[in-house]
Amino acid sequence: MQYFIYEPFRLKSNETEAIFLDAIKKTIKKANLAGFCYGVKRAVDLTLDIKDKNPETKVYIFGELIHNNQVINQLTNLGIITITNIDEIQDGQNSICIIRTHGATPQDIKRIKEKGCEILDTTCLDVKKVQEKAKSLIQEGYKLIIIGKSDHPEVVGIKAHAEENTKEEALVLATEQEALENIDKIKSAKKIGIVIQTTQKTENLQKILPIVAEHAKELRVFNTICKTTSNRQTEAKNMAQEVDLMVVVGSKSSANTSHLSEILCEITNTILVENEQELEQYSDMIKNADKIGITAGASTPEDIINKVINFIQLKGE
Repeated sequence: MQYFIYEPFRLKSNETEAIFLDAIKKTIKKANLAGFCYGVKRAVDLTLDIKDKNPETKVYIFGELIHNNQVINQLTNLGIITITNIDEIQDGQNSICIIRTHGATPQDIKRIKEKGCEILDTTCLDVKKVQEKAKSLIQEGYKLIIIGKSDHPEVVGIKAHAEENTKEEALVLATEQEALENIDKIKSAKKIGIVIQTTQKTENLQKILPIVAEHAKELRVFNTICKTTSNRQTEAKNMAQEVDLMVVVGSKSSANTSHLSEILCEITNTILVENEQELEQYSDMIKNADKIGITAGASTPEDIINKVINFIQLKGE
């Protein structure tokens, strides 16, 4: 962790100063694992590089490259076009289309190729491993269960890759309740294989797994939560036990960022903000906290984290 001791000003009297600083001194701790993970950094670097080398070529990204509005706006300003529908691609023969960090379905990749685009695949390498693991489980005759959110693009991609060229259908479970609602499907499977969305909370796995295990005849589990996510959550939980307030910086649409906030809320006062402007509404909480911890999701740029820290220091005045 990085520590900052913020002391707004000093009084002339030594005796008074000691008492006063003790009352107003604010300690700000920044997590070591805050900000871009290697998968996000790789995707952003590859995207900037391909546009730099092809300034006159249309460059599309199918879906948001990462879940961070500031980064998406910066890419847009460079002329990189984020699309949500493949039909938005114009003059595909002379265009490049980027597959985002969460991956894409085989069907969408095929359609992009049919448009004639050159494809740059920036799918996180950890996500690719989960896609391959899920596919091999189905091919080996396992009923595939994916623990994650069914509408998250990473899970949509994992499921589609696993189900390609087979009639078997994967089951997606996000909560204990969903596991209980699908007991009949779990009981009827001869053998079950599990993979997990890379940005899931370990707690979700711990809650859902016993329900499946109780009713499964044969069970094989691959804990595919990425190390960066689990290490980031562990560091943030330890920090939260030492501070009065945790500030999580990142997009509310980012799964790993939202999960950080959910975990920390159970330990100490926690706020989730996308940028320093959103801190205005929490001025009283900031002023009343002597020790503040800062962490951030894997898709949050370093400069945004630093702006949040600077804002908190100013509010300390």
